[in-house]
Amino acid sequence: MKYTLEYPSELPTAPDDFLQPEVIRAVVTQAEAAGFSAVALSEHPAPSVKWRNNGGHNTLDPIAALSFMAAATTRIRLMTNLYVLPFRNPYLSAKALGSVDLISGGRLIAGVGAGYLGSEFAAVGVSLERRAELLDEALAALRAIWIEPEKPVTGADFAAVGPVWLQHPAQRPHPPIWIGGNGAAAIRRVVDHGDGWMPIIATPGMAATMRTAAIENADQFGAAVRRLHQRLADAGRDPATVDIQVVCPPVDLDDDASVGHVREALAELEGHGATWAVIHVDGSSPRAALDYIKAFGESADLVSKR
Repeated sequence: MKYTLEYPSELPTAPDDFLQPEVIRAVVTQAEAAGFSAVALSEHPAPSVKWRNNGGHNTLDPIAALSFMAAATTRIRLMTNLYVLPFRNPYLSAKALGSVDLISGGRLIAGVGAGYLGSEFAAVGVSLERRAELLDEALAALRAIWIEPEKPVTGADFAAVGPVWLQHPAQRPHPPIWIGGNGAAAIRRVVDHGDGWMPIIATPGMAATMRTAAIENADQFGAAVRRLHQRLADAGRDPATVDIQVVCPPVDLDDDASVGHVREALAELEGHGATWAVIHVDGSSPRAALDYIKAFGESADLVSKR
């Protein structure tokens, strides 16, 4: 299993210090040294105060922040978790994400999804009711633009009227596209367009807030993976070529029982097909985060596994 560091500013209680350039540089270089395989940022261009006050978090534009992180590192992958494709024209997404892949030397993992905050859709001028339609359209367009940049692509609300001058991403045929969501539509999208799946194991209430189906435990996760693998096989795709990322349960690295519990939980999820796990570190301060990243890397022996 590989491990992704969710950048600590994504934690609700993280201080504003994590938005400072010297802290971003220190955290991402520590993660790379500790053996993490990727660092991830979500996307919220216009979140509401209500969302922030009810479990939301500080956000950075993932394209800008991941580009900064690319310049500070050499190996670690750069992941969007998740980039909301319905927010914008697919050509803008292809250009922004493809540019991160180019300037990082081919280290982008494009984790994408539909988005869920109604107030945020309103703020950026996109219909929440069209999110599924727009995501499907964007997925097909994104792959087409990356594979044949010059070939015009047309959608419901946009049209390239002639050959387009765009660069190929560094990764061919395109950067890996990992798709978020728990339900049948998410699985269909992974089969049709994806190189990875990013489900969330959560309570029904949290799943409803995120406008997705509930996957409440490891057994339900395993059943969903089996459905995905069957659909991939039916489509002539090798299930082993599709990554699956889960969220690691909270772990107190100073508590042997906590460490043991999390190792068992991750082993169970890995047995069901998980290949990556997202880690949330101690975000109480930059110093605490750096210490946690180093300790987690040592506890999981990440350097020797990469």
